[in-house]
Amino acid sequence: MRRVVIRTARRWLYISHRWVGIVTCLLFVMWFMSGIVMMYVAFPNLSDKERLAALPDIAWERVELSPDDAMKAAEAARFPRDLRLSMLAEEPVYRLTGWDGQRRTMSAIDGRAITAISEQQALAVARQHPASRAPQLAEMVDRDQWSVTARYDSLRPFYLIKLGDEAGTELYVSSRSGEIALDTSRSERVWNWLGAIPHWIYPTVLRKDGPLWRLVVLWISGICLIVAVSGIWIGILRVRLKRRDGMGRITPYHSWMAWHHLTGLIAGLFVLTWMVSGWLSLDPGGYFADRNTAREAMRRYAGHDAPDIAARLPTPRQRDVVEARFVWLDGRPLMIVATRDAVRTPIDPASGEAVRLAPDRLWVAATKLIPDAHLSERQLLRDYDAYWYAHHGERELPVLRAVFDDEARSWFHISPVTGDILGRTDHSRRSYRWLFNALHSFDLPLLLMHRPAWDILVVLLSAAGAIISVSGVVIGWHYLRR
Repeated sequence: MRRVVIRTARRWLYISHRWVGIVTCLLFVMWFMSGIVMMYVAFPNLSDKERLAALPDIAWERVELSPDDAMKAAEAARFPRDLRLSMLAEEPVYRLTGWDGQRRTMSAIDGRAITAISEQQALAVARQHPASRAPQLAEMVDRDQWSVTARYDSLRPFYLIKLGDEAGTELYVSSRSGEIALDTSRSERVWNWLGAIPHWIYPTVLRKDGPLWRLVVLWISGICLIVAVSGIWIGILRVRLKRRDGMGRITPYHSWMAWHHLTGLIAGLFVLTWMVSGWLSLDPGGYFADRNTAREAMRRYAGHDAPDIAARLPTPRQRDVVEARFVWLDGRPLMIVATRDAVRTPIDPASGEAVRLAPDRLWVAATKLIPDAHLSERQLLRDYDAYWYAHHGERELPVLRAVFDDEARSWFHISPVTGDILGRTDHSRRSYRWLFNALHSFDLPLLLMHRPAWDILVVLLSAAGAIISVSGVVIGWHYLRR
């Protein structure tokens, strides 16, 4: 009876793997091939450096309102999460972001609220972009393939402007505030149809509904994960280590079946870890949910909450400033000015002179982030490590790391130049770093230090996974023809 049960279970294991695998192997092929593309072409995104490079110099002589006046005009009850001064074409404006995520744009000339901009203003914004040649309006866009995510909701709809350069750059300029929300190039758009879009199952019609997209991808990747597990199990059951055939082969199969079996034995574990880590990236159960720094922690770090910062607006000595950001740090007001090449300098709002932030003062402010916990370690990172590295994007160095002994074992990374909190991580996010970044992207310290080794290893393993998948597709096609 036991043998009958085992024989029946094996039979159904083979049957289910065969027929479900016919469909899912197509997905595996897509994931492995698109993953190679994603190693070198990221999904379009506007970096802070790109954003600053497209801003004109602030016309300080035209600024009539102080930051305090702007907050008063915006009827701010508390100091906003973000307060910046920059240019909207030829007009200086204050941009405020509240703790509820609401954005306000106020004229720095007369304090009026700016809720819409014209086509001509949008084109004037586009002309400031370094790639601008002959900008022209292509169309009005509410949501498309590149602006599909919810992060852009407060800026919609967009003026889609073609810059007329050789790279085919297109800008998304918010019709509400005049901010550049996104830029894409022709090569990014083409390669992402072969990379991120198929890899993430990212068509606009599905991705515009975030919860539905997440559910669909969870189920699809979950089923593929079961197929991968069953395939490894079958591969082990069918391997011949003791009873080889006359030619000494360890597989009983021939042709495509042999390729499928042998490559599955060699690279099956990597396929499985990629599937598990990819499935975990969707954070089933919410265990790895992002822990943003809470408003109360930021208020304690700032040491101030009232909607005021200075009686007047000082003019910094630099004349190439494109943005000024107003913050509080441990009860001290600061104006952080940025140039077009993304160099930031703290300014004393009272004198207009540049200031250097003392590390001791930053550590004192950091102790207030979690008042019920002890700041157990104060680290100065001069080089990247396993948790602070710049493989897929730029990260500031040197950086301060404040380590707390709270229940979540929180770490805060702080800029020693501006005092900005660059990020917070806890034990769950550090676990995610190893379960996803290490297993899925192979972001391992030793490999990251030797980039050609990382490229070669990931491409070879992806190619092995593609062979497993392609052979499965061919085998499935033969079965369907029968």
